[in-house]
Formats: sequence, structure tokens, C-alpha cells
Amino acid sequence: MNTQPPITITRLDLQRLERLLDSLEEYGPAAEALESELSRAQVVGHDEVPPGVVTMNSRVHCREEVSGKDYHLTLVYPEDAGGEGTVSILAPVGSALLGLTVGQHIDWPVPGGKTLKLTLLGVEYQPEAAGEYNR
Repeated sequence: MNTQPPITITRLDLQRLERLLDSLEEYGPAAEALESELSRAQVVGHDEVPPGVVTMNSRVHCREEVSGKDYHLTLVYPEDAGGEGTVSILAPVGSALLGLTVGQHIDWPVPGGKTLKLTLLGVEYQPEAAGEYNR
């Protein structure tokens, strides 16, 4: 049984992500996965989110458990994706990262039907902790 770790998101991220979902012309599996994550999240004010929680535009450090490979990823809105190290909130790993706390694990589906197990080692940058709420 795949149990999902508890997640925390900010009210501002929730509002922005709900607007994003409302704007989508096609509501595919990625949007459904994001909606599922949002529905189970604990929602807090942007000034109440702990610094070790992944919020939108956070830069994170993860490790794939089997290979030991490290990833440095920045969780972004779809229009900001495409640069090296960016991952869209609509990508499976993006919606899975949202709201995680350092030390938690997620399953990352990759092409070919495999699933990697990622551990969140750190949040290298979080807009809320940096006082940047307009991103």
C-alpha cells in the first residue's frame, strides 16, 4: 500500500494553483494528481510555513535511494519550466514534491514504468523563508 506523507502548503500557493487548474483546457492525469495533493494538504499562511517545507519556487535537494544520485530541483509553474533543474508543478515529481518536509520520501514515476524513491534532504531556497511572497 502506497501511503502518502502528510504535506503542508501555503494559502497563497493554494490560490495560485487552483487558478492554474481552472485555466487548463485539458484536465489530464497531471492536473488530477495536483488536485489530489491540494485536497489532502494542511493549508497555512505564508508566514506560518516552516522553512523545511517545499513551496512553489523552492529549490530542493533530493537523493534517489537506490542509486544514491543527488538532484537539485526548483519547483515552478508550467510557464517557468524547461530550464535546467526546473520541474513543473504539473509533472508527477512536481506535484509529489509540493508540501513535503525534509526527511520525507516520495515515489517518482519515470519513463518505462519504473518508479524511483526520492528522499528530500533539504530545502535550499524557500521564497517564504526569504520573505519573497510575490513569486
